[in-house]
Amino acid sequence: MDERLLGQSGIAVSRVILGCGNFGGVGSAPALFGQGTPRDVAFRLMDEAWDLGVTTFDTADAYGGGTSESWIGEWLAAKGAEVRDRIVLCTKTFNPMREGADRGLSRVRIRRQIAASLDRLGVDRIACYMTHDFDAEVAQEETLLAFDELVRAGTVGAVGASNFTAEQLAEAIELSALEGLVRYEWVQNQFSLLEQQDHETVFPLCHEHRIGYTPFSPLAGGWLSGKYRRGEEAPAGSRMTQRPEAYRGYAVDEVFDALEVLERHASDRGVTTAALSLAWALHVPEATAVVVGPNRPEHLDDVRAALDVSLTHDEWAQIGALFA
Repeated sequence: MDERLLGQSGIAVSRVILGCGNFGGVGSAPALFGQGTPRDVAFRLMDEAWDLGVTTFDTADAYGGGTSESWIGEWLAAKGAEVRDRIVLCTKTFNPMREGADRGLSRVRIRRQIAASLDRLGVDRIACYMTHDFDAEVAQEETLLAFDELVRAGTVGAVGASNFTAEQLAEAIELSALEGLVRYEWVQNQFSLLEQQDHETVFPLCHEHRIGYTPFSPLAGGWLSGKYRRGEEAPAGSRMTQRPEAYRGYAVDEVFDALEVLERHASDRGVTTAALSLAWALHVPEATAVVVGPNRPEHLDDVRAALDVSLTHDEWAQIGALFA
């Protein structure tokens, strides 16, 4: 699998990044800790992703209340130095580790959380460290100062921002330049055929400042996989039965109409709608790499198929326009 440099960090990441957000939970939701992908399946996913050429794993301290990082650490320990020396680990902090725990991006909390992440992962350095969200209660200068200290100490290779608006990112870039602090080298936001807002807002900043972009949720919580059908109940265990709030807006006729056309495009190419949707995301010019979060090893079949799909610019634009 091809690799690309992440912004100006000098760090190369695989074009597909394994998202480990469902290991031992469903994202950072404390109410769902202990659910999600079980341990044995998570280990098979990591094995098969690695065999596919995925050398970059994405996690967060709060995924599964720390379970995701712990399982990755156990997997790395079992694989040994050959894998540990090649893997690019990305983890994040902001969300609470349990119900009622603190959250945020203060300097004190960042230093505490990175120490715990290193321990769970079983490493002494993390290549990529990220904010998991924007913290409106802590000055960005304080967060950037803490990240600058981690990079200078060699504990972290580079830092990025997740779930940032263009305005928040622009402020951070300006502060880094004015104060001589480490800057965010990439952005990780939700982006898919159904969520294309960053085209007009964040992408211009990425171009201007040569910042990388690693979209997550390229299948929009499963809506671009073909699992949700007009007039039918959501499948048991799907995001629409676990965390539907972020996706209810998709359940409209206009989206179902576009999904049906997308399915025909995929059928014409002999691939699934999931594979074509992933291929579309991989063809986004600004996307350094795409974060995928399969729940089962067989879901990686769509990733394999997507990597073999070639789209001209006109084809890519035509598919994107279905949901514009």
